[in-house]
This record gives sequence, C-alpha cells and structure tokens, in this order.
Amino acid sequence: MQQSIIGYHQDEEGHWVADLRCGHGQHVRHQPPMTSRPWVLTEEGRQVFIGTELNCKKCDEGGDGFSPAEPLS
Repeated sequence: MQQSIIGYHQDEEGHWVADLRCGHGQHVRHQPPMTSRPWVLTEEGRQVFIGTELNCKKCDEGGDGFSPAEPLS
C-alpha cells in the first residue's frame, strides 16, 4: 500500500528510516551499488522527499499487530 513520508528518524545503527503516514517505518539507506539514495545523507535532501509515497510492505502484509485507528498526521 502506498504511504506518504511524513518524517524521518535514525535507528540504533544510525541508518535513516522514513516515518510513513500509516505509522510504520521504512529504511531509506544509501548503500551503493545496491541502493543509491544520496538524498538521504543531508537534511535538505530528506526534506525534498517529504510527501513522497513509498510502498509499505507492513501494510500490504498486515499481521504485524500494528493497526492505527486513523492515519498519523
């Protein structure tokens, strides 16, 4: 299910995680050559992608026990 990025935080290893409107998180790592996301390395780059939709696999799969009553704003 497509969900908008509403913010970011870093995990315990310092990797960036996109906070999605549904309440789930998704890593947005820059690890060339597998994944090239240089925008994630700067605050300005991350801000440009606020509102961009990512496919939330947790929403697609369901069953993670997390189901907010209404989307986060």
